[in-house]
Amino acid sequence: MGSLVKQRVLRTVVLLVLGVYFILPLIAMAEFSTRGRGGNRSLESWTSIVDDEGLMEALVNSLLLSVTSAVLMLVLLVPTMAWIRLRLPQLQRLVEFLCLLPLAIPAIVLVVGMAPLYAWVNYFLGDSPLTLTFAYTILVLPFAYRAVDAGLAAIDLKTLAEAARSLGASWFAVLWKVVVPNIRVALIGASLLSVALVLGEFTIASLLNFDTLQVQVNLLGKRNAGVSIAVSLLCLLFAFVLLFALSYVGQRRRQTVAEEEVLPGSN
Repeated sequence: MGSLVKQRVLRTVVLLVLGVYFILPLIAMAEFSTRGRGGNRSLESWTSIVDDEGLMEALVNSLLLSVTSAVLMLVLLVPTMAWIRLRLPQLQRLVEFLCLLPLAIPAIVLVVGMAPLYAWVNYFLGDSPLTLTFAYTILVLPFAYRAVDAGLAAIDLKTLAEAARSLGASWFAVLWKVVVPNIRVALIGASLLSVALVLGEFTIASLLNFDTLQVQVNLLGKRNAGVSIAVSLLCLLFAFVLLFALSYVGQRRRQTVAEEEVLPGSN
């Protein structure tokens, strides 16, 4: 009992320290963004967010980029990883290496390599910020790969696929109706991680001269620090909401699985 109490106390202390460490900067950002003239409190910086057309356009661009990047990442990763696990397991290490490679390459180096390619992309597709989808998909691959790989490893993919094929299902049906529902939590986790990463990315968008949220926040910081801090705080809170949503979905999924395992035994 004594060791158990000590563990609980230690865990509580660690959580409190970490909570203070993370919450204090947020409180400081909220305090700074609500400073008004003459020492009074004002929400001028927050209301200015909606009035800034450039900022709102950049926000829309970043939100669209986060969605398109997450969708393209899932379209590329899920069928490829499922097929490799089923038919080409000898290529699993190679694909893992390729997906994790962007982690070892600094963003500035990626931009140097992508700049000549984006000259052609802009020529054929125009200079829309949405063309950053290709760069961001590569950027999120390491994080999305781990999430999807964990989801596939948690199910008996081969047995499920063979059972579905024996009943006449096509490979697309196996992927859409068997694989995807069973790794739903992993797909949501990969998508949320991708969204959070895209919303916070600055280097690639800035050096390729695209107008995204973080580029606008950087420009705002040079002329209106209060609005810049307010937008940054909103981005952080949005990322926290995404992480809590992921945690909630995962917990609900585990509870559902546990109930499905208990109910047959109770009969």
